[in-house]
Amino acid sequence: MRNQILLLFLFCCSFSFSQSSYWQQHVDYTMEIDVNVKDHTYNGEQQLVYTNNSPDVLTKVFYHLYFNAFKPGTDLEQNSRYSIDDSRTMSEKLLSLPKEDWGDVQIKSLKQDSVPVDFTMEETILEVLLEKPLKPGESTTLEMEFFVQTPAMIRRSGKNSEDNVAFSMSQWYPKLCQYDDEGWHANPYIGREFYGIWGDFDVTINIDKDYTVAGSGYLQNPELIGHGYAPLKEGVVHENKISWRFVAPDVHDFSWAADNNFTHDFIDIENGPRMHFFYKSDSEFINLWKEFQENSANFLTFFSETIGKYPYDQYSVIMAGDGGMEYAMCTFIDGVGHPTLRSLYSVTSHEIAHTWFQFLMATNESKHSWMDEGFTSYIDDVALNVVLNEGKALPNAGAYKDYFKWVATGLEEPMTTHADRFRYNSGYGMSAYDKGSIFLSQLQYVIGKENFDKTLKKYFDDWSFKHPKPNDFIRSAEKVSGLELDWYLLDWAQSTMTIDYSVNSIYGVDNKTRVVLKRIGQMGMPIDLRVELISGEIMDFNIPMTKMRGSKPVSSSTILKSWSWAKPYYELWIDIDSKNISKIIIDPKNEMADINRSNNSLNL
Repeated sequence: MRNQILLLFLFCCSFSFSQSSYWQQHVDYTMEIDVNVKDHTYNGEQQLVYTNNSPDVLTKVFYHLYFNAFKPGTDLEQNSRYSIDDSRTMSEKLLSLPKEDWGDVQIKSLKQDSVPVDFTMEETILEVLLEKPLKPGESTTLEMEFFVQTPAMIRRSGKNSEDNVAFSMSQWYPKLCQYDDEGWHANPYIGREFYGIWGDFDVTINIDKDYTVAGSGYLQNPELIGHGYAPLKEGVVHENKISWRFVAPDVHDFSWAADNNFTHDFIDIENGPRMHFFYKSDSEFINLWKEFQENSANFLTFFSETIGKYPYDQYSVIMAGDGGMEYAMCTFIDGVGHPTLRSLYSVTSHEIAHTWFQFLMATNESKHSWMDEGFTSYIDDVALNVVLNEGKALPNAGAYKDYFKWVATGLEEPMTTHADRFRYNSGYGMSAYDKGSIFLSQLQYVIGKENFDKTLKKYFDDWSFKHPKPNDFIRSAEKVSGLELDWYLLDWAQSTMTIDYSVNSIYGVDNKTRVVLKRIGQMGMPIDLRVELISGEIMDFNIPMTKMRGSKPVSSSTILKSWSWAKPYYELWIDIDSKNISKIIIDPKNEMADINRSNNSLNL
């Protein structure tokens, strides 16, 4: 009896652990920097409270020092210099910089719980040997003094952008590396993706009184400083400077921009946040930056309704950086790179959409870039189609076109390739953006639109403020649809298998029509089949794939027996004389990424 009770106890403990085995680290930053606007340098103090929620004892920690990448000879510069495609331009820019335009992060002192610790720095990674190991469930405080020289604008961050914005400050501070169930992610920076730790940020920026600061978080003293809310009054002034204090709860990064010529507008979104817009008052694109604001708010509302409610009370769109880049509660978008209203809409929709897939669900972008860039690209295209009323049947048709073109080169690499390790920059773009976008639109084809829409919402409900992995998303889809979908994740995301189906043959027998379909590509898929009659009538059929263990809901289609991926041929009989059939089409809506659509139909 005692043994039975012990076994029952162990079983219950095991079950309980399996239900609560997910964990993630937590970090709280308190930072204050003193900015020299003349030479674009700043001294900073950082107090970082790190909570170890892992089951492991940590004897060391790592920091990212991103700005150290922006100088000759670094991993970023060398990777660009010896690339085999168009990414060499970054190296050329870095090699041409005078030393005063290099990025430089210097650690002046570092303590753990007031005790000095040893540390070593290798370009963009700082390794810290803890004075006292950090046990599971414990917290420790890391105190740092640092100095930073802001680099010239090369990649996302820097000083004096093409729009002449003085400070575009992303990845600007020593940032603790992520530790998760796969260990440390202390990857050197070569200009691609990021992965951060959830926590609270309290940031004070002391800067020249003539500058306006915009960025992540909530400004704590708007009535004193302005920030578009009120005229400048009695602020916290020292040495002709003003202190801007921001608090950003539940984020995994903090970014800001500053200029002495920023204009500020805002829109209050019904049942949503206040949306801020900061742009240069002397910009040649000032009219565009006023005109695009209403639809920018509409984009945010669309994503909030389609995926999950935006959880913060503010969001800022800031003329800063190069191109467009997403950050916590804000985005940087340049003006020079988007000189038309349509291009400004496109980049703004995309960067706002990142808020959900990059910031609210926070996948490891470096390992699973397609879960961020691809999902964002898909929903961005859908938002543009809806908000701008573009009327496209397949909003992300351009992604299919790019995918087909790259596959034809024979250079495709699996989507599982680390973002830093793609051989070709173009291959990274196709995989992360285009094939990742198709992953979603094609999933809608597999499970049906209603199930797909519910899947996006469930994914957000299940994984916001966590760090989901590919299987976490597919499990959300399985729970909604009731279908087995591991095959789809494996074949599409973890291989370079291609899809190719054809209408092999059609002939009539005794007033009936025998149709034979052929799978040519290695990847199996369910098939939507349309039969067009001479009379103009349409007959739709759905052929599930056997491994799905079911089919998507259909209202106007006839569900046929399933087709096993292992069998190259499929036969069906239609109770119509072949003389009455004009055409048979596989995938009439072109939602399947079939690499040879020329054999998808046959005319009679």
